[in-house]
Amino acid sequence: MIDFRNIEGICFVGIGGIGMSALALYFLRGGYVIEGYDRTETPLTRSLAEQGCNITFRDDPVELSSLFTDPGSAGRVIVVYTPAIPADNRIISFFRDRKYRIYKRSEILGEISEHTDTLAVAGTHGKTTISTMLAHLLKQSAVGCSAFLGGISKNYGTNLLTGESRYTVMEADEFDRSFHRLSPLMAVITSVDADHLDIYGSQVALIEAYNEFAARIRRGGILVLNARIRRSIIVPEGIKCFTYSSSENADYHAMNIRHDSRGYIFDLQVPGGVIREIVFPFPGVINIENLTAAAAVALNCGVEEYEIRRAALLFQGVRRRFDIRVNMPGLTYVDDYAHHPEEIKAFVTSVREYFRGRKITGIFQPHLFSRTRDHAAGFASTLDELDSVMLLPVYPAREKPIPGVTSELIFNMMKLAEKRLVTMDELPAIIDPGKTDVLLTIGAGDIDRLVLPIEEKLKKAMEK
Repeated sequence: MIDFRNIEGICFVGIGGIGMSALALYFLRGGYVIEGYDRTETPLTRSLAEQGCNITFRDDPVELSSLFTDPGSAGRVIVVYTPAIPADNRIISFFRDRKYRIYKRSEILGEISEHTDTLAVAGTHGKTTISTMLAHLLKQSAVGCSAFLGGISKNYGTNLLTGESRYTVMEADEFDRSFHRLSPLMAVITSVDADHLDIYGSQVALIEAYNEFAARIRRGGILVLNARIRRSIIVPEGIKCFTYSSSENADYHAMNIRHDSRGYIFDLQVPGGVIREIVFPFPGVINIENLTAAAAVALNCGVEEYEIRRAALLFQGVRRRFDIRVNMPGLTYVDDYAHHPEEIKAFVTSVREYFRGRKITGIFQPHLFSRTRDHAAGFASTLDELDSVMLLPVYPAREKPIPGVTSELIFNMMKLAEKRLVTMDELPAIIDPGKTDVLLTIGAGDIDRLVLPIEEKLKKAMEK
């Protein structure tokens, strides 16, 4: 247990990450001195700096204030880091060599989880969207919540929501077994597809880790499972389990789905009844299933049916999740964080369904050498579902290169005729708005740096 009452300051190493920035903002609002390091400046770091955080982009402890470097104050501060930070980072090495109290981000979330009724969303896909939907359903109701989100909610313009409610929404991240730090009252598991095999070694081991997470749900709590993975997850004794789906019978499932000028309209079957005529203007048929999961948890928290209907109508989405940036007659641009073959498949299927009959061009940046190696064939077959593809180099994130593993591995497996290898420097100049119908940017790396330049180019072209 960490006694935060005796702590004056917290240094976040990797403060620009989506999860780390939410924690930094949370403690900043709690009155702590917040400092941090990251490699590059981003909108998130600029926002934190504007609110009072001291942030450096130089990996050198001399950039930190005396509160964090004076040995006499070491007992008044703690250090939080993300596993994405390399072991040879000079700032984290400075703290480690001097025996400062150092914690992983997941450990801090675990501490918060111990003192609140946590609603945790886990799964290899859909965590950010469902957790943001759940937080929105709760915020638009009398129940309320706080939330640590893995993306920027477009409704609230932030990845941190605070409130007086007993409930706190958190993403339960399987990377580095981080979700084993949480003690949720209720949890969702969306999927257990093979991912992070650099950590787990096999899908069997990954599923075992998800079962260990499920076992951490508090006795008397609730587990909400995607109906497709019901047989993979062992429901712990003393836990109530519900299933959800948009395509098959489940405890919570969408029915009578149709699409008109307002968006999607559907009925939601729930235990003991039906919530009729939910109007959901947010695009992507996969998001009906995501909303169903969020609604299952929200209803068990006490949200009323009419509050579900109202909140669904008002949901605006999450940045980088089916994020429509341009939508004009004959020219559409959508950005998405998808970085696993199954995520990309769901995204492309939703785009095809929503923009029927149009030519779809995708720009994809593979994320991690290990994931590219493990899923090259899956990436190739999924990208072949597009009409045209531009393939960027692999974004390494925390990894060193693996011999023979490049974007060409995927490229050479693809059967699509209209494909090309490109670099970040070539984009967005090579995009021809006159020959573009629906354009997608896909990936979890730094492809997000292209979003605004592409958006601006397309909008300028349409103004001419």
